[in-house]
Amino acid sequence: MKIVEAHLVQLAAVIETGGVTEAAAMLGMTQSAVSRTLSILEKRIGEPLFVSGRRPMQPTPLGEQLGQQGKVILASSRKAMEIIRSFKSGSSGRVRIGGVPFFMDAVVSPMIASFQRGEPGIMVHQSYGNYPDLVAELDSGQIDLAVTPTGSVDLRADLHFEPILTARNVLTCGAGHPLVRKRNLTTEDIVNYPWIAPLPGSPLVLDLHNILLTLGLAEVSLRYAGGSLLSVVNYLAGTDALAILPHSVVHAFRGENKISIIPLDIPQPERVLGVMTRKKPYSNPAGRKFVGHIRREFAELRRAVEKHEKTIQWVQGPFMGERERILSAD
Repeated sequence: MKIVEAHLVQLAAVIETGGVTEAAAMLGMTQSAVSRTLSILEKRIGEPLFVSGRRPMQPTPLGEQLGQQGKVILASSRKAMEIIRSFKSGSSGRVRIGGVPFFMDAVVSPMIASFQRGEPGIMVHQSYGNYPDLVAELDSGQIDLAVTPTGSVDLRADLHFEPILTARNVLTCGAGHPLVRKRNLTTEDIVNYPWIAPLPGSPLVLDLHNILLTLGLAEVSLRYAGGSLLSVVNYLAGTDALAILPHSVVHAFRGENKISIIPLDIPQPERVLGVMTRKKPYSNPAGRKFVGHIRREFAELRRAVEKHEKTIQWVQGPFMGERERILSAD
């Protein structure tokens, strides 16, 4: 004997509402269709499902037990509909985001936290990678979006890239470093201190190389390499080392009094940070909502970093053109 699950759902609805008419209204069916279902069930089972003549309708012991099974199916159906509504509204689901390590740790992870305070039903999975890795992960469907810096020559036609922040690097050191307040910087000032090497594959590797070319240097003394963002910050705070970091990353640590910016106007990269996605992604309303949040957060960050930049007295040392440019504070 095979029992149709939909018949059990209708039985449960009649028991719950106490009548065929009420159950039909609840299920969006006709009264005759529900009555027909009860008749089919009783004939197939060979036993009555309701006590005759009772109003509201009272199930027999067998009807009660079968109704419990229908109730489970009905609850699952309602839950499934709620899941569908929640997904389509972007209030539930999963977002998989990848990005370059330092930006993800310093800038994006706080944005994820602020997003989930308002959207607790959305799971966010964060991973790390540089541009080639992120492109491969987008291609394979491992991530939904990437936050990455890139230049225009790198962009692929099948990927969508939305710029959200101009790349801006700064020369960084520990708070209280002797170079922070020195106005007449020389090449020797840069050479005489050890450096932290950028992570392998990071665009900062090329940026450091370009800075050395501008200074006319073949190399600097690299004393520390391979650390996470937190370890780099702690290393800077505990030594006299120097490092090249994105301004937005340094800005994220402004209240901790661990690292400072040496106000040297260094060569800047020709690239921007942006959100990269496939041009034809699968439907993910939660992902679209998350991208909107990231867009708004970066707009605020951009204004804050630009305002901070204007308060710094940027210096071009004699090795960079025999002139000095001072940006007045706001």
